[in-house]
Order: sequence, then C-alpha cells, then structure tokens
Amino acid sequence: MSKFMYLFRNHQTANQSMSPEQMQQHVKKWMDWRETLEKNGHATEFGQRLDLTGKVIKGKAKSVTDGPYVEVKDFVQGYLLVEAKDMDQAVELAKGCPIFENDGTVEIRPFLSV
Repeated sequence: MSKFMYLFRNHQTANQSMSPEQMQQHVKKWMDWRETLEKNGHATEFGQRLDLTGKVIKGKAKSVTDGPYVEVKDFVQGYLLVEAKDMDQAVELAKGCPIFENDGTVEIRPFLSV
C-alpha cells in the first residue's frame, strides 16, 4: 500500500448559503465517507479543518506576512492521509468526497518512498 495526502480546497463561502438542515446533511455525508474509508483500512490520519488565518514566511529574508492568503480557489481547508494500492485507487476513493457537491477540489499527493 502507498500513502497519499488529500488536500481539500473549497471556496470559503461555499457552505454559507446552506440552511442548518442542509449543513447537517452535508456534515453527515462527510462523516459517512470518512467512516467508509476507515472501515476499509484506507484512512490513516484524519486531519482537522484548518483555520482561515495563518502566517507565511518567504524567501532568504524570511519575511513574515499574514496568510495563507492565496486566491480563494486555492485555499486549503483541510487534509486527510490515506493508504491505497496505487494512485488510481486513491483517485477512486477520493471521488466519494462530499466536497464536490460545492464545486470543491481534492488534490491527491503521494508521499515519496525513500
């Protein structure tokens, strides 16, 4: 099995238009997907949602700015570590993620084997 990281990206406002009932249903879909991955031995570490604030340190001067302010479409909101047979299986597992209902994305990154 190989290890992969799923990086979840979504517009910050994607869930703001949901009613409390819709939000509850959406959260349940996330929990069900997560439970399925866990039961089948694919989830190795559930990352927590990331706050909208942060700092960025950049360059040789190590300048510090407020961050992570990239374009909203590139904003990483959370992550998950999974194990899969290969990239194809990691892609198939990610397709069940509820983030796609709000036009979000899942970036799949393999860990280097050293």
